[in-house]
Amino acid sequence: MKKSEASASREGGCLCGSVRYRVTGEPVRSSACHCTYCQRRTGSAFGVGAYFRENDVEIMRGELKTYEYRSDESGRWLKTQFCTGCGSTVTWTAEALPGLRAIAGGSFDDPKWLRPARFVWMRSAHPWVVAPHGVDVFQEGTIQKPANQ
Repeated sequence: MKKSEASASREGGCLCGSVRYRVTGEPVRSSACHCTYCQRRTGSAFGVGAYFRENDVEIMRGELKTYEYRSDESGRWLKTQFCTGCGSTVTWTAEALPGLRAIAGGSFDDPKWLRPARFVWMRSAHPWVVAPHGVDVFQEGTIQKPANQ
């Protein structure tokens, strides 16, 4: 029997298994971010995030440490949370997306269900990266900068 969208849940955690989480429902948004911060944060070509309402994310066990980064372009903060044992990024929140919590795509027990709907910050993407057919592509982010910046 297939779970309904409202009651569907997925679990995941960090590399060493110390941190475990559960999300309920479907992500509000999903992105592959090619900004230089995500490249450095992941040690890869881009980061993949599934954004859920904060109330739909439960940290079931483990300790997370927070690192706050402030964008030199927008001036807004991004708070990355990672395992204190293995250093795996598990989740993050962004000033630009209040009420949402991102889950690192590769941290799900079964990450293959997630398909990013948008590729953002493509102006910083590695030249060999090609967005899949049907994905929205943005040279910068998809969140508008505040009017006073």
